[in-house]
Amino acid sequence: MSDAHLTERQLIEGPEPVELTEEPIRLSNHDPEQSTQARGRVSRRRRIALTVALVVGLAGAAALGTAGWRIAREKDTRLGTPDQVAGLTRDDSDRARSTADYLRSGFAADIELDRSIGTVYRDPADEKRAVLFFGGTTLLWQPERDLDSLFRLMADETGRVTDVRAVPAGKYGGVMKCGKTSGDGGDFAICGWADHGSVAMGMFANRPVDESAGLFRQLRDVVQTRG
Repeated sequence: MSDAHLTERQLIEGPEPVELTEEPIRLSNHDPEQSTQARGRVSRRRRIALTVALVVGLAGAAALGTAGWRIAREKDTRLGTPDQVAGLTRDDSDRARSTADYLRSGFAADIELDRSIGTVYRDPADEKRAVLFFGGTTLLWQPERDLDSLFRLMADETGRVTDVRAVPAGKYGGVMKCGKTSGDGGDFAICGWADHGSVAMGMFANRPVDESAGLFRQLRDVVQTRG
């Protein structure tokens, strides 16, 4: 074995030695600038997603707040049967009272009410154009759904109610719809309203639907009160 000094020995061939410099050593092939841009894009997407979620949440809260305010405003409703209303006169004859009680009882059996009413109004100008009115008060969470159910029940009783459509509900709001039916008693327009505190229906003998809708709004303006 040679006793030559270690510095005089030749190095074993292999990879070139790594030259250390002041530049940082990259541990991957990713470009730092590209990574920063990618993080920026993710951050923007998160901000957009959070913004959308916030807007949806606020919209939902606003809708709940509006619905709650409407329910609170409409739930304390009263219905009456004045002697005179919209040019009509309440018919207090035994026959009319019997008819009114039948309508009121049937109506109250179909929907749970705190208080129910029923009456017949006659038209002094034409005895053949009587108006049968019945309804009641209670807290309704879904007024339109309940009103549609009552129209279906009316169809079962009368055989058919056609051309049911929404009409302006008037100053008390809620939903109002009208249709028409025919039977042994002749032709009738049928109108109904519902809000969060009351539901009512009217049957109008020998009157077109549009005229009946206007008369029904006049009836409601007088027979319904709140607060």
